[in-house]
Parts: sequence; structure tokens; C-alpha cells
Amino acid sequence: MSQALEAQAVTRSRDFARVAGALVQLTKPGVTRMVLVTTAIGAILAPGRPVLSKLVITVVATAAVVAAANALNMYLERDVDARMARTRERPIPSGRISPEVALWFGVVLAIAGLVVLSFVVHPLAGLLCSVAFLSYVLVYTPLKRVTAFALHVGTIPGAIPPLIGWASMTGSLSWAALSVFAILLVWQIPHFLAIAIFRASEYEDAGLAVYPTVRGVPAAKRAVIAYSCLLLAVSLLPPLLGLGGWPYVVVASALGIAQIVVAVRGLTAPELKRWAGGLFLATLPYLLVVYGCLALTAP
Repeated sequence: MSQALEAQAVTRSRDFARVAGALVQLTKPGVTRMVLVTTAIGAILAPGRPVLSKLVITVVATAAVVAAANALNMYLERDVDARMARTRERPIPSGRISPEVALWFGVVLAIAGLVVLSFVVHPLAGLLCSVAFLSYVLVYTPLKRVTAFALHVGTIPGAIPPLIGWASMTGSLSWAALSVFAILLVWQIPHFLAIAIFRASEYEDAGLAVYPTVRGVPAAKRAVIAYSCLLLAVSLLPPLLGLGGWPYVVVASALGIAQIVVAVRGLTAPELKRWAGGLFLATLPYLLVVYGCLALTAP
């Protein structure tokens, strides 16, 4: 009898671990970690000394809403995920969790995070997070099936976290805050274009409208160059608005020029996927280094 009870306990423990692991995967931990950092950067750059308790609450609540948005994104795109090699092992298409559980998990997390941000932190922080959440889930996600312009729409919710952090400390926004927002907004475009170029055939087979398949790879390459140049320009705005110093200008300029060089090489790259993969890898450290330098050199 005891052996049977032990076996049942082991089975229940494994089932719990399996479900818990699937729920964590629903949140896209890598994306959520990035949002934690960018939200914290916004709070640190805001005028005055950040209140540690409020910073922690803001970051945790924002992470909950971002995790909810990612879970609901997977819920809405479960049919697309099942058709793509890189996503078919996600929790819903792999059958490790039901769509209904994913839906309620996302809804509960979103409500909890937004309530805390709105009533514990500041209403403006809650409003900004609500805009990011709703635009990501209800606008960007379905728009991906219709138009390549969805990429540009998706950059808006993706760039709002620094504003949430800033608003949590000050209860307001400023042009300086918007300059930090602009860097993240523009950075996303060449970053995600690199992914779209690398996996263009997969996206097309899955029924998603991405820039390289809708407008062609040459147009996508030109867009990468254009937005890399724009990124260099917007990265130099914060010092003009009272954030960062000369060390930041040097670092941001060097990284911006380096990315432009990588982007231009794509015009004559003999191996498209190799270049796109290299571009993607080049964009990964950019944001952390630029934001980190901005935080370290801020007054």
C-alpha cells in the first residue's frame, strides 16, 4: 500500500513540475528578463534617487504583465506555432498544457500586475502598462497575419517598459524619458528584421506576413541600413536632454557605427543567412551596453 502511495506522490510531483515548467515557458523568460532590465533602467534614469521598494514592486508587477502578454500571444498563435519547427515544442502545440489553462494564466497575471501598478505604484505606470499589454495582445499579435507593418506596431509596446519605470518614480514623463523610449523603439526594427530574414521561409509557411517575404529581401536589407542609421541618431538624443555624458556619446556612437557597418555589408553578403545571423548577434549586446552606459553616466 505504501509503495502505491509513494508512486502516486511521485507521479503527482512530476505532473506538477511538468505544468510549472510549461507555465514558465509560456512567459518567454528571455523576453521577460529583458523587460525587467529596461523597466529598471527607466526608473534609475528618472530624476531623483529611485525608491528601492517601489522599484522592486514596479519591476515585478511589470514582469507579471509582460509574462501575461507572452502567454496570451502563445494562446492566440498556437496554430501558427504548431506549423513552425522552432516553436512547435512550445507548451500548447506540444500538448504539455491546454489552451484554456494558458488563457486563464495570462488573464490572471495581467489583472494582478495592472492592479498593483495602477493602485500601488502610480496610475500613470498602470496606464502605460495597460497600453503596452493591450496593443501587444489585441493589435500586434493578430496584425502579424495580415501585414508586415505589424513589426512597426509591435515596437511600441516593446519600448514602453522604460517609460513605466520612469513614471513609477516621478508620476510623469518628459522629453528625456521619451528619448530613452526612442532608442528601444528603433533598436527593435533591425533586430527583428534580422530574425525575419533568417527565418523568412518558416514565417511564410506559417502564414505570417513579415517584411522580407512581403516586400522582398533587398527591401529588408535597405530597411536594416536605414533604421540602423536612425538608431545612431536617436541614441545621441539623451545627452541633449540632460542624460548621459561624453563617455556615453563615445560608446553609443561607436556601437551605432559598428551596427551600420554590419548592416551595409548585407548588400553584398554572399551568404544571406550567415549575415542575418551575424546581424542578430550584433544587435543583442547593443541595448544592454548603451542603456548601461547611459545609467552609469547619468547625472
